[in-house]
Amino acid sequence: MEPFVLPEPDRRRPSSLPPGLMTKIVIGLVIVLALIFGSSTFYTVQEHEKAAILTLGKYTTEKEAGLHFKLPFPIQQVIVLPAKKTQRIQIGFREVGGKITPVEEEAMMITGDENILSADAVVEWNISDMRNYLYNIDNAELFLRNSTSAAIRSVIGATALDFAITEGKTEVQGKVKERLIEMQTKYQTGIHIVDLKFQDIEPPAGDVQNAFKDVTNAREEKNTKINVATKYENDILPRERGNAQALLENAEAQKKSRILNAQGDVAKFNALYAEYANNKSVTESRLIIETLEKILPNAKIFISDSTGETVKYLPINELLRTPAAAAGTTGGTAK
Repeated sequence: MEPFVLPEPDRRRPSSLPPGLMTKIVIGLVIVLALIFGSSTFYTVQEHEKAAILTLGKYTTEKEAGLHFKLPFPIQQVIVLPAKKTQRIQIGFREVGGKITPVEEEAMMITGDENILSADAVVEWNISDMRNYLYNIDNAELFLRNSTSAAIRSVIGATALDFAITEGKTEVQGKVKERLIEMQTKYQTGIHIVDLKFQDIEPPAGDVQNAFKDVTNAREEKNTKINVATKYENDILPRERGNAQALLENAEAQKKSRILNAQGDVAKFNALYAEYANNKSVTESRLIIETLEKILPNAKIFISDSTGETVKYLPINELLRTPAAAAGTTGGTAK
C-alpha cells in the first residue's frame, strides 16, 4: 500500500494590477463626483425667468438671470419659472394649431336683463411674486381661468344685453379686468394681470344675433357720420375764424388809416388857415390859382393886375404864337 502524500501548496505570488490603473480609477471617480457636484450646485437662469431657492424645503431667496451657485441637493433646491414672460389663457374657446374650438360652458352666460350672451376673452398675465405663486395656489392656470370666468359672469350679470354688445363693450371689459385684479390681490396669488380683451360679445346664433348685428351696424354707421361731420366742423371753423379775424384786422387798419388821414387833413387845414389869417389876399389868390391848375390842367393862364388908371396892352395872341413865351407861360404868368 502506497503512503498518502499531501499536495504541496501553490507558492506562486498573486497577480498584481497594471501600473497606473488605480490612479486612473481614482481620477475618474473624482471627475464623476465633480460633475455630480457641479450639476447640482451650478444653475443658469434665462432672461425671461426667475429662480426661487428653497433651503431645506423653505423659501429663502430669488435669483435673476445669469449663472448662479447653490448648495447641493437636498440642502438647497431651485425652482425656475418664466416669471417675466407674458403668458395667455383663452376663455370661451381654445386655439390649437390655428384651429379654434368653442367651449360653450365657459362662453355662455346670462345678462342683467335675463338674456343669454356668448363672451370670449383672452387674458395676458405674468408672475409678479414668486413666493405667493408657489405657495398660495396649486394650479395657476386653473385658478386664473376660474377667476376670469367668475369676473366676467359677475359683470355681465349686472349689464343689459344691448349695452354689453354695443357701446358698452369697452366699459364691460374694463370692469372685468378690475374685478380680476381684485381677486388676484385678495387671494395673494402672485399673478399680475397684464391685460384682458374680449374677442366676441354677442347673443346666440339665430334671428336674435342677426337683429343685434343690424343694430350694431346702424350704430357704427351713425358714429361714422358723426365723425365725418366733426371732421368737417374742425376743418371749416378754424378757417372761417381766421377769415373773420382777418376782416376785423383789415377793418381796424382802415379805421386807423382814415383817422390818421383825417388828422393830417385837419392839421393841413389849420396850417392853411393860419396863413390865410395872416394875409388873406395872397392866400386867397394862391388858392384860386391852384384850383384853376387842378380843374384846367392843359389851359394857359394869364393873370393881369387890373388895378390903376393906366390901360395895359397884353398881346395874348402873339404870346401864344411865340414858343419862348409859351414855354414861359406853362404854369401861368402874372403881370
